[in-house]
Amino acid sequence: MEIILLIFSGLFGLTIGSFLNVIIYRLPRKIKFTKDRSICPNCSNQLKWYHNIPLFSYLFLKGRCGYCGQHISFRYPLVESINCLFYLYYYYRFDLTFDFIIFSILTSALIVIFFIDLDYQIIPDLITIPGMIIAIAVSWLPNAIGLIPSLIGLLVGGGSLYLIALLGDFLFKKESMGGGDIKLAAMLGAFLGWQKIIFIFMSSAVIGLVISVFMMIYSKKLRKERIVPFGPFIALAAVLAIIYGDVIINYYLENFIYSLQ
Repeated sequence: MEIILLIFSGLFGLTIGSFLNVIIYRLPRKIKFTKDRSICPNCSNQLKWYHNIPLFSYLFLKGRCGYCGQHISFRYPLVESINCLFYLYYYYRFDLTFDFIIFSILTSALIVIFFIDLDYQIIPDLITIPGMIIAIAVSWLPNAIGLIPSLIGLLVGGGSLYLIALLGDFLFKKESMGGGDIKLAAMLGAFLGWQKIIFIFMSSAVIGLVISVFMMIYSKKLRKERIVPFGPFIALAAVLAIIYGDVIINYYLENFIYSLQ
């Protein structure tokens, strides 16, 4: 039974991952999710159902459109595979529990945010605002963080980045941080609590610094534009917080805080 549920979790992750690709493509282009079946962006032919089987269609078609033979972006199977692996991991770690459901939903949302912000430098309100509402709505359920910690996390997450944005605007005389980043931080704080949102801030800063320096060294475009979206770094740090946050926070408290008392 465990093997069957594990396989089901993986297949479910692939299926949701396929839908995430639809959101990543259509949301920034303002195309309705309910508008017909997917089409090839090159030849505009409507894809058959067997062209849309997550991961397997890409492998069967050898990464090409079934009509025009144009290469299909590797991002499609990548998104599906990443989402599948996270669902498998969460099932392995949490079983079919509240944590499995919440962390799976949150991680899927973060995958969408990662790629949309990477391409368009926007974080859609259609994800973060409903995310805040859902986080607060489920916070009182058994095994959740609780309503008060969720509200505090939302205020710490959104409020901290808002103050940093105001300071950055004052120092640089231009917008230093988008409103999407602030709403994303508020959503994550509502889901994960104030301790983990602080961990996310610190981790995203380190991840962002390392990756930005590396990319600017090897990318002439980035050196010229000097625009690196912060949302993907927050998303990566949030996944790190979900998986290792408790371990790292407890280690820090035991070795650096409690030892001083």
